[in-house]
Amino acid sequence: MSPRRSPLDAVHRALGAKMVEFGGWDMPVAYPSGTVAEHQACRGDAVVFDVSHLGTVRVTGAGAFELLQTTLTNDLARIGPGRAQYTHLLDDRDGGVLDDLIVWWVTGEAGDPTSRFDVMPNASNTDGVLTALGTDAVSAVDVTAGRAVLAVQGPRARQRLAGVAPEAAACARFRVVGFAWRGFDCLAAGTGYTGEDGVEIAVPAEGAAELWAAVAAAGVVPAGLGARDTLRLEAGLPLHGHELGPGITPLQARLGWVVAWGKPAFRGRDALSREREEGPARLLCGLVTDGRQPPREGYRVQAAGRGETLGTVTSGNFSPTLGHGIGLALLRPDVEAGTAVVMDARGRPLAATVSDLPFVPRG
Repeated sequence: MSPRRSPLDAVHRALGAKMVEFGGWDMPVAYPSGTVAEHQACRGDAVVFDVSHLGTVRVTGAGAFELLQTTLTNDLARIGPGRAQYTHLLDDRDGGVLDDLIVWWVTGEAGDPTSRFDVMPNASNTDGVLTALGTDAVSAVDVTAGRAVLAVQGPRARQRLAGVAPEAAACARFRVVGFAWRGFDCLAAGTGYTGEDGVEIAVPAEGAAELWAAVAAAGVVPAGLGARDTLRLEAGLPLHGHELGPGITPLQARLGWVVAWGKPAFRGRDALSREREEGPARLLCGLVTDGRQPPREGYRVQAAGRGETLGTVTSGNFSPTLGHGIGLALLRPDVEAGTAVVMDARGRPLAATVSDLPFVPRG
């Protein structure tokens, strides 16, 4: 099957982007300026990512709130209409994270027939989320193909966006606002995946290229998936399929705050409760190297000088901000920050030190 294409595909190609398949989509990994330049632009000014590969499942109706409450881990009762919330969908068998996603609560109080929630799964997980939400009582529809999503991120993101879409620029962190832009009905949420301030804008597919052009004309630099990955690594943010996924629970990923234990039921609660009582067998940690060479996914982590296996690297890269290699790893729960470790990097030893997260503080 051919990869899906974003409504902005022609824009990326015209800009000379290097395209790669990601989660079943053809997406830009970098533009001619390169990943490091795009990364630095986000840390110092503002960039725009095309994140249209993320799904949008629209859940509506009087039972929408209750369905999401009993399916996902976090507690929507903590927020309300016009807010967004990070949450997990768990495997009932072992509490592993089938997907981590953001819920945009767009309109309607809990139980109101006008309630609308836009659930944003990871690229390849939309069908699984639809299946988990399947019910005749509530409408859950995949509307991904009808819109594009632009993530405008960086310390000057709001300043540059203010002249293009002032309503989006004013959208506070984890808030959701609807607005009209040149005749297109849009949504903005104060969310992102870089460790910087910013917003994500959902725009109808037919208006995506026009909005992208306006954002770029305001001085916002296009950035691809390469910079998105180095930015989220510096911020210590997990990526599904690496730090989250089958067999990896929220507790192992140090994301216990996303689990609302006060709710009577949600998918995977029993399995997660057992792990909570026994204690996780591994925990997510940071790794830093002295040189440019980073840890890589799959490297076995051992205690320096002892050869004792402590865990496995889940992802790693060179940090443009710090100037050395960084990585994330699932390690034994007794491993502390400051522990010296070594990895077999394709036949050569790679030394590192266990680190607290994030590597680069937010903002």
